[in-house]
Amino acid sequence: MPGSTSSAPASPGATATSAHPRRWIALAIIAIAQLMVVLDATIVNIALPNAQIDLNISDADRQWVVTAYTLAFGGLLLLGGRIADYWGRKRTFLVGMAGFALASALGGLAQSGGLLFAARALQGAFGALLAPAALSLLTVLFTETKERAKAFAVYGAISGGGAAVGLLLGGVLTEYANWRWCLLVNIPVAIIAIIAAIPLVPESRAHGDTRYDVPGAVVVTAGLVSLVYGFTKAAENGWDATATLAFIAAGVVLLAVFVVIELRSSHPLLPMRILLDRNRGGAYIASTLIGAGLFGAFLFLAFYFQVVLQYTPLEAGLASLPVTAGVLVAAASASVLLPRIGAKPLMLAGAVLAGAAMLWLTQIDVDTSFVGHLLPAQVVLGMGLGFTFVPVSSLALVGVPNHDAGAASATLNATQQIGGSLGTALLNTMYTSAVAGYLATRVPGPATQVNALVHGYTVAFAWGAGLILLSGLATLLLIKVRREDIPAGGTVHMG
Repeated sequence: MPGSTSSAPASPGATATSAHPRRWIALAIIAIAQLMVVLDATIVNIALPNAQIDLNISDADRQWVVTAYTLAFGGLLLLGGRIADYWGRKRTFLVGMAGFALASALGGLAQSGGLLFAARALQGAFGALLAPAALSLLTVLFTETKERAKAFAVYGAISGGGAAVGLLLGGVLTEYANWRWCLLVNIPVAIIAIIAAIPLVPESRAHGDTRYDVPGAVVVTAGLVSLVYGFTKAAENGWDATATLAFIAAGVVLLAVFVVIELRSSHPLLPMRILLDRNRGGAYIASTLIGAGLFGAFLFLAFYFQVVLQYTPLEAGLASLPVTAGVLVAAASASVLLPRIGAKPLMLAGAVLAGAAMLWLTQIDVDTSFVGHLLPAQVVLGMGLGFTFVPVSSLALVGVPNHDAGAASATLNATQQIGGSLGTALLNTMYTSAVAGYLATRVPGPATQVNALVHGYTVAFAWGAGLILLSGLATLLLIKVRREDIPAGGTVHMG
């Protein structure tokens, strides 16, 4: 779920009297923009079964509807933050909003899977401009500490709760209108926000070195796309196919080249000093693995509800809400517990809870009870995530100097998106392989087909559980931060 985290703290002695007079109206406009970006991470999950049938998208390729967005968003997020700072935050915000609306129109009118994938990638690219620009505007508009806390509380509530709104809205639009409106709905929202922002939101920009690390952004995004495409080829041709191995190898090489570029650049997109701190590195690894386990799980739950249990899109949206409820309850508790017990115990508990919930979901069948099985499993999954997200977000800012705070926060956000991209592709490959293997050893028939789908979902959930438990192992081995080292004022949002 695209969001972000807070940037630099308020300057000493700043007061509300020096702040922008229309800052609260500007906050409402920024909140609308943030909601639109967050919605698009979940709204398509409910729409995807219908879109897949309508556009004749294969099971192996359908994950591109999710991964094209998250790859472009995660891969370009750091560059988007730099562009917003140097080109002008308001200007970047307006361009990001307009581009997001145009990409949404392209996707909503798409007549082929390829065009829909391209539109989703464009949405992600413009979202990578929009999200950091919106966050930077907040840090400039709200200079007084208490006001800034209130502004970020609003922003955080939208980042966390927007996922639930996306599931419901996706269900309503898909059931009562058409899956295409899950994308087209962005157009009127964007027009309203642009018209309001032009007179009400002030321009601001950073001064100093304004060079961009474009080679780094291109290479890291190309590397990630190559990896995901390799996973997709594995679903179609097998893990030992030449194309599969070639794309995965190319992805690994490109990511290694990215590291070299960053080490040699005088203005790196991702300063390696941010990654090489043990606690921050551990937090980023945990965040990537959790994102990898989760995004695919949400996708398969949406398909299980609609394809196997025959829920309507609206019922599927409602049935997915317990995860969000669990996240919100646990995140509130974690915020209170973090200063008392520290980050590591909370992260370990979160990984165990989320991993156990995913294993619980491997026990689904063709007629599993929602109240007795799916509801509690999703609540536990959400609680595991809530207990993880809060300390991970704080760890990303431990010991970070002010000039690196924005990059450290954006990197955390990018790891969740990139983990989600790779995880969705990997889990989808495991799913398609499991379904094919099941069908190959059984007598064909309608019952066999449905059982094969359920078997594929359980295999995907098992892999998701493994990835989340691996995040717990990374936490156990790498994170050594003390309770008193956690920043008290770091604002936390679900990514």
